[in-house]
Amino acid sequence: MRTVRDVMTTEVFSVAEDTDYRDVASVLIERRVSALPVTDDGGHVVGVVSEEDLLHKEEFAGGGYQPPLRARLRARTGVGGSAADKAEARTAGGLMTSPAVTVSPDRSVVAAARSMERHGIGRLPVADGDGHLIGIVSRRDLLSVFIREDDDIAGEAREEITEALRPVRVQDPVVAVEDGVVKLSGTVEHRSEAQAMIRRIRAVEGVVAVDSDLRWRVDDIVPEYVRWRSVTP
Repeated sequence: MRTVRDVMTTEVFSVAEDTDYRDVASVLIERRVSALPVTDDGGHVVGVVSEEDLLHKEEFAGGGYQPPLRARLRARTGVGGSAADKAEARTAGGLMTSPAVTVSPDRSVVAAARSMERHGIGRLPVADGDGHLIGIVSRRDLLSVFIREDDDIAGEAREEITEALRPVRVQDPVVAVEDGVVKLSGTVEHRSEAQAMIRRIRAVEGVVAVDSDLRWRVDDIVPEYVRWRSVTP
């Protein structure tokens, strides 16, 4: 399974805590990125400053905000300071959200994607064991796992089938892959084996979907109501 190290960008731009507002805005525009890691003098990631952080000045300009909006923005910014505080900030240290959500280079791309989803962010600074910035990974980087040759996906899918059916099998299932969609056909002994096989193949990197025409000889998955009736006097 591919890790963050495999897909991250190592040429990463960051700003210091004392970088002023206009310089932060300039770097975001020039580098065409939506967020920047903020590092201390030792290169440790201490926070992240985003376009949204800078735009709080516009949101709160003239004091014309509504309380519900303010509460919503305050909740989104977390421990890095309220939206109102960020509207008054002049440097990256005051604008940033801190502590930063980072990811280890050895984490899987799946774990990185889940972290982005959980925190509602589109980019993750990559930090080593000491917290030093070594790269950055974006949603676009994570999508690269789907740019994989069908033959490669098919080969790994067949390996997963072999593992799922060990040691007993009836007939080797047939695997075909087109545009990342895995198509399965054939016969296995138990319905549970077919379901386990489908789950494993769905987890293969690059698989977009699984279309299954698998058949089984024994339906060993007993419906819940049948189990209940079997133990009820």
